[in-house]
Amino acid sequence: MRSYLLLPLLTGLLAGCTVGPDYAGPPRHASDAAPSFVRAGAEGTNNAPPVADWWTMLGDPQLDALIARALVNNSDVQAGEARLRQARAMLGEERANRAPKANASALYAHAHVPGVDLGSSDSGSADNGDSSSNDLNLYNVGFDASWEIDLFGGRRRAVEAARATFEGAQASLADVQVSLSANVAQAYLSLRDRQQRIALGEQSIALQQDVLALNRQRFERGTATAADVARVDGQLAATRAQIAPLAAERDAYLNALAVLTGQEPGAIDADLSPSGQIPLPPASVPVGDPAQLIAHRPDIRAAERTLAADTAKIGQAEAARFPRLSFMGLIGIGGTKISDLGKLDDFVALGAPQLSWSFLDFGRNKAKVGQAEAVRDEAEARYRGTLLSALRDAEDSLARFRESRVTVAALARARDQAALTERLTQSRYLAGTSTKIALLNARNDLNSAEQKLVSARATLTADYVAIQKALGFAWR
Repeated sequence: MRSYLLLPLLTGLLAGCTVGPDYAGPPRHASDAAPSFVRAGAEGTNNAPPVADWWTMLGDPQLDALIARALVNNSDVQAGEARLRQARAMLGEERANRAPKANASALYAHAHVPGVDLGSSDSGSADNGDSSSNDLNLYNVGFDASWEIDLFGGRRRAVEAARATFEGAQASLADVQVSLSANVAQAYLSLRDRQQRIALGEQSIALQQDVLALNRQRFERGTATAADVARVDGQLAATRAQIAPLAAERDAYLNALAVLTGQEPGAIDADLSPSGQIPLPPASVPVGDPAQLIAHRPDIRAAERTLAADTAKIGQAEAARFPRLSFMGLIGIGGTKISDLGKLDDFVALGAPQLSWSFLDFGRNKAKVGQAEAVRDEAEARYRGTLLSALRDAEDSLARFRESRVTVAALARARDQAALTERLTQSRYLAGTSTKIALLNARNDLNSAEQKLVSARATLTADYVAIQKALGFAWR
């Protein structure tokens, strides 16, 4: 009696053994405890947790609608969702591999063996009428089951690796969403920038055409030289030349936005062709701290999950070096007549435990363990590299955003001064103390200042988008 109890007890004890290293989490980094980013300016940012739907802080409904549509219809998102379903199915497969396997089978066989007396069968006697027969029919229905006991945790490590791979696929999908939302916002900002610069360029052309006409009149009256006319004409040609590439870029960004939102080029031209204002970031942008970036940025989480999966695979390789215990069972009924299938008391039953151990493999399994350890070490190095790259992205984008704020403030003051000069020149012109050419030149200078300010504002908001992409919070 004791021997019968000893085997299940020993099996249970061995099944609780799991070889291989337990995953203790990613390696620690000095930035985990950093109170703030190094390049975050004293103004314009704060340590509050970032907002997931950061684009809503720009206050542009058209941008909100474009990003919402892209997150549903973009092909890269749909591909990421498909990869996530694959990883979920793989996890389900590995979980199922820990359970017993059962099969059902049904068999009919007919044999004709010349020169051998097989006895009578339900198919009748031979053609010559003899009682003996060379024909045999066989009917059988059976069930078989097998189960490998997870003595050293190889199956458990496989499930652990599959779970980490599934969670890594979730993070990779989130990374696609982060990049997609940023790409849509960048393309939208570039479109609005080109539209405004084209409109200002057309205004500049109109002003320069007036200046050219006045200079030609002065030249005809002998109060201006041919050089004056040529100079203004050259400026006009240069301004026209600048608009052509801007128009091509505008159309390219319209195409990009259509494709990013899962549509054909030209599908959203009617909605976005009217020129719109460039949205500006809030006065103070929440950026959190390095610890929050490390915890939430999707590519860091994906790299960490890869490290966890590769650590579990070491245990899988280790388990292959130890004995394997499996059980097989078989139950079948049948005979030479179809009526034999109903004889339930006449069955064949087989139960067989099997212990196998490839102890003499000349180092093959040991080499596989070494390969798994090297793969884990590579994953750890890649995790560290991903972490450092993410921190660099955040610090770079914060530095650019800080300096862009300074640039916008300076160009806004320059635009205000140009506007003041234009108003003063207009007053002098109305009072008869200044010429119309001077007024047109002042207006053209104001137009030029407006163009520079538009570009600087677009860059500032683009740098805000870059911060959000670096922080990685735009995921569902």
